[in-house]
Amino acid sequence: MNGADAMPQPALASEPLIRFGAFAGILAVMALWELLAPRRAETAGRRRRWPSNFGIVAFNTVLARLIFPTTAVGLAIVTEERGWGLFHAFAFPHWFAVAASVLLLDLVIYFQHVLFHAAPTLWRFHRMHHTDIDFDVSTGLRFHPVEIILSMLIKLMAITALGAPALAVLIFEVLLNATSMFNHSNVRIWRPFDRVLRWLVVTPDMHRVHHSVVPRETNSNFGFNLPWWDRLFGTYRAQPAAGHAGMTIGIGDFRDLRELWIDRMLTQPFRGRPGPYPLGHRESAER
Repeated sequence: MNGADAMPQPALASEPLIRFGAFAGILAVMALWELLAPRRAETAGRRRRWPSNFGIVAFNTVLARLIFPTTAVGLAIVTEERGWGLFHAFAFPHWFAVAASVLLLDLVIYFQHVLFHAAPTLWRFHRMHHTDIDFDVSTGLRFHPVEIILSMLIKLMAITALGAPALAVLIFEVLLNATSMFNHSNVRIWRPFDRVLRWLVVTPDMHRVHHSVVPRETNSNFGFNLPWWDRLFGTYRAQPAAGHAGMTIGIGDFRDLRELWIDRMLTQPFRGRPGPYPLGHRESAER
């Protein structure tokens, strides 16, 4: 690749606007869809959950800006300027580097997600995402600050190693955020259409299985964007045993409504035990 293939400056200058516009637009669409055609009845409701779920988003955003001197797109620009990474070491066409980078970054996120379920210490931080007792668009934004920091570090290392083009990173960031809100939404999709759609993107019915209280279901359907990795690596589960209307969302512990408050959410990793959920735990495979 060469300088002419780099991300256009107008697009770079508009990166924050592009990302915020996509975030706000998808959030509004999915929130309205949930009101018009909900898949499940609410357990706790938006009033109890949304202030803390969106509060943690604001906190994480500020924290990331304070800790990291550059965004993922900013780092990609540096790798382009200095010729770092796989796609700069070989003369790949720009279109190929962009497409391959989006695909490989999604694979990295898949393996990162599996890792956070496999290591008990990492699971302690990731399980805050799972302790939401309802499943809706706000759940897709609810992550512990420690997980956000670790995830950002992994992403930055992957971008550097790949030499991912800035355009690819921007596309990936927008897609990951958008699909996370989509596949966590409490929306009803015609089942025959869902069966087709889940070959192209992770659907809400596919990802909802991952938020089941049953460990063997929690440890399935790890994909956020592309659904192919779960099928390829044997972690795909089509439906929850109890059905989508009858399944219980969340974790065996932390089911008290007080745990939905942001102060309790932040301290969950330091309370209780990992339980039967980490991959490899005997009870995780049996339940």
